[in-house]
Amino acid sequence: MISKQEKISLFKELTLDDASLKAYFKRIGFEGKAEMSLDTLKKLHNLHPQAIPFENIDPLLGIPVELTLTAVFNKMVNQGRGGFCFEQNMLFGAVLNTIGFDVVGLSARVFWEIGEGEIRPRDHMLLLLNLEGVKYILDVGFGSASFSSPLVLQQEGIQDTGDYQYRISLVSGFYYLEIKIKDSWRLMHRFGLEAQMLPDYEVVSWYLCTSPKSVFTKDLMVARSFLGGRYALHNNQFTVHRKKEKSVKKTLHSLDEITSLLQDVFLIKLPENDNLNAKFQGLLTPVNITIK
Repeated sequence: MISKQEKISLFKELTLDDASLKAYFKRIGFEGKAEMSLDTLKKLHNLHPQAIPFENIDPLLGIPVELTLTAVFNKMVNQGRGGFCFEQNMLFGAVLNTIGFDVVGLSARVFWEIGEGEIRPRDHMLLLLNLEGVKYILDVGFGSASFSSPLVLQQEGIQDTGDYQYRISLVSGFYYLEIKIKDSWRLMHRFGLEAQMLPDYEVVSWYLCTSPKSVFTKDLMVARSFLGGRYALHNNQFTVHRKKEKSVKKTLHSLDEITSLLQDVFLIKLPENDNLNAKFQGLLTPVNITIK
């Protein structure tokens, strides 16, 4: 017998008041009337990752992420920060739920940018939305590979969002999401359609924020979309990706370069923390000297 609690979507309890919704719209630059339509959904999905960057500064500093709508909204809207997938998609899902969309939280096992044979837990959050009988996958929190427009869950073949091409395949009850980079398809993650509740995300988020094995506690990872491309920062390696162009890479060699880039390019209002500069300084690649 299915319990009453299991029937309740995480987002049924997450709504914003009018003032907060307006503040969010101002933060991402959305203008016009927020209607429960595909057009509104596409506009919000496109604008969010351009204004609110993916970043893991808190876990890097040893600060656990608080997964409450109040904390997430205050951080990413009021404080001018970004966040990682749980924060990004919790806020985005709450906005959509407030407008009236039917949203469900899912989880995925990531295969993007990991070593061959490495198996990670299902540590990524994405969203499922049902609109007029069509199911869409939404995700504003996958960093440098986030898609800029909703993807149709059960559409065969290539889906072009205008910046990159994606495809979703169903194999043995799981959906596999791939992105086309240059001329090859790369697997991003695998997900099922089982609705996740807040405790499911809290457990994984705590691990990602505290485990010495977590990449979020060891490396700085930042990404922000712009029209026609994306900015990405991994420790002191800065990359600019543009559609149909060769990516431009740059190595940062100073603390000033890192902090200026985070503020001016990624649009992050850096938190006041005594350990911030030391952490960033430790990300700089030392000069290797070989003695023969």
